[in-house]
Amino acid sequence: MAKQNKTSTFSAIVSVIKLSLNGEEQDYTQGSIRKAVFLLAIPMILELSLESVFALVDIFFVSKLGSNAIATVGLTESVITIVYSIAIGLSVAATAIVARRIGEKNPEAAAHAGAQSLLVALLVTVITSISGVIFGGHILTMMGASETVVNEGAIFTRIMFGGSIGIMLLFLINGIFRGAGNAAMAMKSLWIASLINIVLCPVFIHFFGLKGAAMATVIGRSTGVIYQCYHLFKGSGIIKFRREHFMVDFTIIKSIIKIASPATLQFIIASGSWIVLARLVAETGGTTASAGYQIAIRNVIFFILPAWGMSNAAATLVGQNLGAKQIERAEQSVLLTTKYNVIFMSFVTILFVFFAHPIISFFTTDEAVIEYGALALRIFGSGYVFYGIAMVMTQSLNGAGDTRTPTVINLVCFWCFQIPLAYLLVKVIGLKSTGAFIAVPVAECLIAVVSFYFFKKGKWKEVKV
Repeated sequence: MAKQNKTSTFSAIVSVIKLSLNGEEQDYTQGSIRKAVFLLAIPMILELSLESVFALVDIFFVSKLGSNAIATVGLTESVITIVYSIAIGLSVAATAIVARRIGEKNPEAAAHAGAQSLLVALLVTVITSISGVIFGGHILTMMGASETVVNEGAIFTRIMFGGSIGIMLLFLINGIFRGAGNAAMAMKSLWIASLINIVLCPVFIHFFGLKGAAMATVIGRSTGVIYQCYHLFKGSGIIKFRREHFMVDFTIIKSIIKIASPATLQFIIASGSWIVLARLVAETGGTTASAGYQIAIRNVIFFILPAWGMSNAAATLVGQNLGAKQIERAEQSVLLTTKYNVIFMSFVTILFVFFAHPIISFFTTDEAVIEYGALALRIFGSGYVFYGIAMVMTQSLNGAGDTRTPTVINLVCFWCFQIPLAYLLVKVIGLKSTGAFIAVPVAECLIAVVSFYFFKKGKWKEVKV
C-alpha cells in the first residue's frame, strides 16, 4: 500500500512538472493553490537557474584572464545593474498590469498594456546605451578601478552598455509572459539566451580576450529577444501583439510609469548599495579582495535567482487573483510560496557556510583571492533564509501593483541602515572588506522583518492598476 502511495505521488509530481513545462495556459485563479505555485514556479526557477549557470560559467572563463579581468567584469556589472533595475522595474509594471487584466479575463487589454511598456523601454534604452558607450572608461574609474583595469576593461564596459537593449527587452518581455501566466515561454527565451552565452563565451574569450565575453553576452541576449518577439507577434498564446496595440496610449503609459518608477527606484536603491559595497571592498582590499568578492557574488546570484523565480510566481498569482477578486487566495499563495523558499534557502545556507572554500577554489587558484571569496560567501550565506522571505514578500507587493512600499523599505534598509553600517564596520571599527560583507546579511534580515509586517498589514489588497 505504501509503495503504491509513493508511486502515485511520484507520478503526480512528474505530471505537474510536464504540465508546467509544456507552455499550456492555465487558470491560476481557481483550483489547488499548491499546484498553481508549482506550475508557475518550476519554469521560473529553471528559467533563472540557467541564467545562474551562465553567470558562473562566465566568471570561470574570465577568471583565467587574471584578477584584473575579474575586477573589470565585477565593477562593470555593479554599475550595469542600474540597467537591470530599469528593466526589472518595467518588468514588474508589465507583470502587475498584464496579470490583473488576465485575471479580469481581458487578454486584449493585457496585450495593449504590454505593447505600451515596450515603447517606454525602447526610449529608455537609447539613453542608457549611448551614455555607457561614451563613458565606459569613466565608469570603471568612478568605481575605484586601477589604471590598468581601466585601460584593459573599458572596451568590455562599452560593449556591455551598448548592448543593453538585449537586457532591457529580455527582462521586460519575460515579465509580460509571466503576467499572462505563460512562465514556460519566459523560461525558454532565457534558456536560449543563456545557452548561446555559455557556448560562445569560451570561444570568444579565446579569440578576443575579455571583450569576447561581452560580445557573447550581447549576442546571446539578443537571440533570446528575437525568439520572444516571434512568439509575441506570430505565436498562438493568450498574449498576441498587433500593430494597433502600439498606438501611443498616454493613459496606459502613465499607469506603467506610475508602477515602474518606484519599482525601478526600488532596484536602483538595492543595486546602488551593492555598488557602494563593491567600491568599499576595492578601496580597502584592492584588486585581490575585489576579485574574491566578485566570485562570491556570482555564487550568491547562482542560488538567489532560483529563489527569485519562486518569488516571481507569487507576484503572478497575486496579480491574477486580485484581478479575479480572489483576495484570500492571493494571500494564501504568498504564504505557501514563502514556506517553499525558506526550505530551499536553508539548504543553501548549509552549503555556503560549510563548503565556501572548495566552491571558491573551483574558480581560481590564487590563495589570497580564495580566502577573501570564501569569507564573503560564508558571511553572505548566513542570512540566506531571510533573503528568501524578503524576496517573496517584496515581489508579492510588486505583483499587487504596490511598488511604493518595497521602494521605501529598500531606501530605509539599504541606504539608511546597510551603507552606514558598512562604513562603520569598514572605516571606524577597522574590519575593512569583512565589514562590508557583514553589512549584507544584517540588512537583509531587517528587510525580511519589515516587508513581512507590511504584507500582513494588507493595504496591497486595495491597490488599483
